[in-house]
Amino acid sequence: MNNFKHIGKDFIPHDVVAKVTGAAKYAEDFRADGMVFCRLLTSPMPHARVKNIDATEALKMEGVLGMITADDIPAGPPGFAPSLTKEPMYVGEPILAVAALSEQAAEDAIEKIKIDYEPLPFTFDPLESLFPGGKDARSDGFNIGTLAGLPPGTIKWTAADFARVKDGELPMGKPAEEWNFGDVEAQFKQCKVVYEERFVTAALAHHSMEPRSCMSYWQNGKCFVHASLQSQSFALPPLAQMLGIKPEEVVLIAEYCGGGFGSKGSAYPCMVIPAYLSKKIGKPVMMRISRAEEYYLGSARNAFQGSIKVGFDAAGKLLAADVYVVQDSGAHISFWDYRAFGDALALVYQPKAMRWRGIPVFCNAPTRTAQRGPGQNQLACIMEPLVDRAARELKLDRVEIRKRNNPVNGSLAGGAEGKRGPVSSAYIKEALDKGRARFNWDERKKKSGQKNGPRVTGVGIGQAFHPAGFSGFDGLMCLKPDGKLHIHTGVGNLGTFSHSGTARVAAEVLKMDWENCVIERGDSRRNLPWNIGQFGSNTSYTMTRTNYVAAQDAVAKLKEIAAQDLGGKPDDYDIDGSKVFARANPSKSLGYGDAAKRAIALGGKFDGHDLPADINPMTQASAKAIAGTGLVGVAKDNLPSSGQPAAFAACFIEIELDLETGMHRIVDLVSVADCGTVIHPMGLATQIKGGAVQGVGMATLERLVYDPQNGLPANVGLHQQKPPSYLDLPTEMFTDAVDKADPTNPVGAKGVGEPLMGASAAALLCAISDALGGHVFNRTPVLPDMIVNHVAGRPQPRKPLSINTQ
Repeated sequence: MNNFKHIGKDFIPHDVVAKVTGAAKYAEDFRADGMVFCRLLTSPMPHARVKNIDATEALKMEGVLGMITADDIPAGPPGFAPSLTKEPMYVGEPILAVAALSEQAAEDAIEKIKIDYEPLPFTFDPLESLFPGGKDARSDGFNIGTLAGLPPGTIKWTAADFARVKDGELPMGKPAEEWNFGDVEAQFKQCKVVYEERFVTAALAHHSMEPRSCMSYWQNGKCFVHASLQSQSFALPPLAQMLGIKPEEVVLIAEYCGGGFGSKGSAYPCMVIPAYLSKKIGKPVMMRISRAEEYYLGSARNAFQGSIKVGFDAAGKLLAADVYVVQDSGAHISFWDYRAFGDALALVYQPKAMRWRGIPVFCNAPTRTAQRGPGQNQLACIMEPLVDRAARELKLDRVEIRKRNNPVNGSLAGGAEGKRGPVSSAYIKEALDKGRARFNWDERKKKSGQKNGPRVTGVGIGQAFHPAGFSGFDGLMCLKPDGKLHIHTGVGNLGTFSHSGTARVAAEVLKMDWENCVIERGDSRRNLPWNIGQFGSNTSYTMTRTNYVAAQDAVAKLKEIAAQDLGGKPDDYDIDGSKVFARANPSKSLGYGDAAKRAIALGGKFDGHDLPADINPMTQASAKAIAGTGLVGVAKDNLPSSGQPAAFAACFIEIELDLETGMHRIVDLVSVADCGTVIHPMGLATQIKGGAVQGVGMATLERLVYDPQNGLPANVGLHQQKPPSYLDLPTEMFTDAVDKADPTNPVGAKGVGEPLMGASAAALLCAISDALGGHVFNRTPVLPDMIVNHVAGRPQPRKPLSINTQ
């Protein structure tokens, strides 16, 4: 039990009642006077050029108000996904939008629009694009590119690269990026066991339950946008850029978000379509996205084709790793999952030497964005079964072999020799120990391989990692004359309640009761500071720091005002949650409300008229807007930070696998988080369970499939790309946390959302492998037909490196 007043204690977040009662308003729940609807005309082809659009008949129809095409929206940087396009590069990419008095009228109008398409070559296999003379996904000459440091470009491998490998093996031509540390070949020579495998991890949709609907209108020189976003302040500048206006000219309302998992971390192209259409017709425009459209516009996880070579010594220590990752990036610039794969392997398993190579290749599929544990979770699915394979061959316990390779505080992450940075804390060993005890691993592993008719028991362990925080953002709050503390947070509402959980640090510092705190969020008119987006397992670490520094600023101002009014020096004073008082004479005090009134009277820095020079312009504008309303605490997070915050998770699973049907039943699941100090136990437990559920889907259910003949998608519905349901899960899932503080956070917190999914997925794959006597598929998802074929000794219908396949 910690000594905090609020941190580590359960509470009821302020938005729970609205969600439970249905009062919460999501993007498509909003209405405005004169609002009309728009529908999208999307591409029926995987790659084509729009030669002509004839909308004459459509625009004459009753109730139709207007149309926009790619000519009406400025193009973005090369390689990035457009809002509307004249060269659709995947089935479902938007070409135009029609506004009408009703959605039906807009749909009827779209049916009358005649488009002349020129079909273009398409591909769903990165290796086809890398082959000399092979088909490319784009006509602009680019076949590779990704965010942050790799602009669109062209790489073609040689015919010799393909000729020198056997069928089913990965050619390894020129990479787009690479790094290494240590002497890889020398370390492989020291290994007792070496495994060299090819692998495939499938792309899968984000499955956001709320589609990315959006409503926009223009009023008094500003554009109002009601959006489905998992971030708030962080999304405002890119949204303004896409609209061609200044950030202060955008009013962004995103109070609730029905799931994002990375796909709504910032502004995305289709969300500006209603705004441009509204500007053209002079009316508010609502764009409601259907479930099928969400599969096109909602993006997906990057898929991999790869080769991995790993070697262990007799004690189970990973000595060397050599990895090549080919990423299917979809049609446009995507996230850098392929980099994270290598970084995660280097950190989680601490090889003495490693080489990583990678290349992101465009294919004619929807845009790929970060999805919970982008790259790190794919690594867990491929590497963890290989660790089990080594444990089996070396006759080692599966928990112990992991602990022999796990990082500790200060261990180095991936990267080139001399450029590897340390992590601030790593308690994955402790997470494994907690899971081992809770799962009763030492007894339960004895059930491995036990048969009951056609059913066989398998037990598995999975572990995963993700970076867990940033620094340098701003905190803002205002203590009002009524004694209430208004905490302004721009972090967004992904559904984890961290907008409130991290704000409780301010109440902690000021020693206030939570009932006297108000959260200002979800609407840029509420004067929100510059904060990180809610993604990447960073919120807990990043936002506790910003709220801490702003609260410390408020405390310093309280003491300074008390010293001015009551005498003495600021250091002579302390606070108790309702007043600031003299330590030597507690009766000499000033209530928080009265101190707020004095701050207003004193002005200057006390009430927000004079601001720190280093805060972001967004925070400056917000602080100026509340200046004069109370005592303003505002500061940039300049706290020291040594090492990358790192989140880890461990998961233990027992299954029954039916060898006749290939179906499995999860009997038990225990998941443990290394998230530093626990902020909100109930919220954390829900996060852990949600991550575990997604991991089950990644491991055994979800994938994108395309017909290679015509490029049509085979799964654009929840049934066709089924996420896990209650029937796929155990009746009860057990959760725990290490609860050891990260030394670089003022309350010890760090994030953990991402690796929970990867640990669960890996544990399930390892349990399936265990039930099959150690067979490793090196592919996700593992489907029933794959299991049946293996048991029957039949070849798999998929080629080893086939991708986007049924």
